[in-house]
Amino acid sequence: MAKSDKINFSTPSGFPEFLPGEKRLELYLLDTIRRVFESYGFTPIETPAVERLEVLQAKGNQGDNIIYGLNPILPPNRQAEKDKAGETGAEARALKFDQTVPLAAYIARHLNELTFPFARYQMDVVFRGERAKDGRYRQFRQCDIDVVARRELSLLYDAQMPAIITEIFDAVNIGDFLIRINNRKILTGFFKSVGIEETKIKSCIGIIDTLEKVGEKKVKQELEKEGILAETSQKIIDFVHINGTVDEVLDKLKYLAQTTPEAEEFSLGVTELETVISGVRNLGVPENRFCIDLSIARGLNYYTGTVYETTLIGHEALGSICSGGRYEELVGMFLDEKMPGVGISIGLTRLISRLIKAGILSSFAATPAQVMVVNMQDDLMPVYLNVSQKLRKAGINVITNFEQRPLGKQFQQAEKQGIPFCVIIGSEEAAAQKASFKDLRTREQVEVVLEDLAEEIKRRLA
Repeated sequence: MAKSDKINFSTPSGFPEFLPGEKRLELYLLDTIRRVFESYGFTPIETPAVERLEVLQAKGNQGDNIIYGLNPILPPNRQAEKDKAGETGAEARALKFDQTVPLAAYIARHLNELTFPFARYQMDVVFRGERAKDGRYRQFRQCDIDVVARRELSLLYDAQMPAIITEIFDAVNIGDFLIRINNRKILTGFFKSVGIEETKIKSCIGIIDTLEKVGEKKVKQELEKEGILAETSQKIIDFVHINGTVDEVLDKLKYLAQTTPEAEEFSLGVTELETVISGVRNLGVPENRFCIDLSIARGLNYYTGTVYETTLIGHEALGSICSGGRYEELVGMFLDEKMPGVGISIGLTRLISRLIKAGILSSFAATPAQVMVVNMQDDLMPVYLNVSQKLRKAGINVITNFEQRPLGKQFQQAEKQGIPFCVIIGSEEAAAQKASFKDLRTREQVEVVLEDLAEEIKRRLA
């Protein structure tokens, strides 16, 4: 093969590839998230990576998501047969861009096999054909929970979401964070009260949702393009900038609900928000972990009520690290039935890369092994294998070195992989049923009776 004909084996742009320590960090976070999800009774499901395109586009191409379509690539002889037969291909299929739309189809497919309210979690890979850049991927893992009911869904499920978010991020110890809560009925009702046509409300909500990213000037320009007068735009900006403590904001909203004409939807949103906030407090979420932020709207049009975004204090430039909200019509669109739901999503792949780059999280050691049993001489391999198995049965992760090399080289190998301890057994130690035990972190080396080796390692690990 000529040099110019070499295959380009570099990673495709936008598709992440983890080193062992990074993958171990991801698995730790997945285990932590799963434990919290299951503590609230959420059950796991899995949906196909591929869905019918009409399913994924049932509510329009949500937000700015670019969907990856699938076209089979056939061998030349098969393609010729297909063209000769006049086949035009099977139904259009595409890779899922989120977990929520496939969940709606899943519930429709299994309606009579599920118990409602149905609370599920899913931690699968999704695909979006967006421009690849730092911290943004075309393939990434999302960790989602949703609760879906038939006809009615208690707002206390909405209140559970901030409690779950708090437990997860407290457990992984990433620092101070703030869960910003709003209700889209409040925004919709307010827009109606200032005279914005109903056909323009969704687009205006989408514009307001970009306020933090693009700034007030750009938002006003975009609202002007929608035909919104400058005076009305300023009223909207002033409204979403209402701030204060949770109770102060609620009081201001309740006053507006009483004094604003034709504010039925606005009032309903305020009442729902007050109910959710009460539930959040009753679930023990600390006051410094949540606030009301009227600029939070979420870009996806299927959200209809409570919405959430979570930001890391001091690292707001990272954007939302967990978001979601309530929807009323997404699932029911496949069944012609009212099926309200509420959920949140953590874009884990994106989050990991941003937190590592910001120095908030670090990759794990390359291996889960806690001990290396070094190879002093090949004829003692039966001893090394026996000792290794006894340590594993005691719950200790062990690498047995099968290759005899200089001791210093074996220590270097252990250090490079992040293995803290080495067990050294030569012919004298084997005869005396002892081992030398070296702590690579402190350089301390002690002699231990083989019978006590596992307990000594556990003591030092603790």
